[in-house]
Amino acid sequence: MAIRPVLRMGDSRLNLVAEPIKEFATPELQDILTDMFDTMEIENGIGIAAPQINISKRIMIFSVDTNPRYPYAEPIPTTVLINPEITILGPEMDEGWEACLSVPGMRGLVPRYLHLKYKGYDFHGNLIEREAHNFHAIVVQHEYDHLNGVLYPSRIKDLTKFGFEEELQETVRNYYLKRSLS
Repeated sequence: MAIRPVLRMGDSRLNLVAEPIKEFATPELQDILTDMFDTMEIENGIGIAAPQINISKRIMIFSVDTNPRYPYAEPIPTTVLINPEITILGPEMDEGWEACLSVPGMRGLVPRYLHLKYKGYDFHGNLIEREAHNFHAIVVQHEYDHLNGVLYPSRIKDLTKFGFEEELQETVRNYYLKRSLS
């Protein structure tokens, strides 16, 4: 349908808690999802939440096949998740280098839980329930945060681990190389 402008950090609309979807399988909902997928694709993202394109609704999408921004990422099925809920299934956390379409050109080391369950609804209102581990769990938490008005920089514990992607490129590569060898 259309590629929408992505709101950027500092825009107060990104700080709002999104409203739930009440009706499924509507032409309006289809248009929103089409715009989200078109915008995510053109921006080379792996996920996007409706508030990022100025639609304050509890909708998030994600999909990972191969993506040059996340060369180390395992595949994640293309998912439309409406009115999601997450349940953390274990205390284990890890840090990963996150980026965001609303924080362009930046990356930060963010702690996230590594095992969770999420549930929500697809376009037709069918229930989706899945467990997610590792990178999949991180993506779900990142997009879920957007629905609650949270951007990843607020979760960074050490701001020396936050900066421009270009300057951090070697640091990020070495971080994941070291982890893959251990």
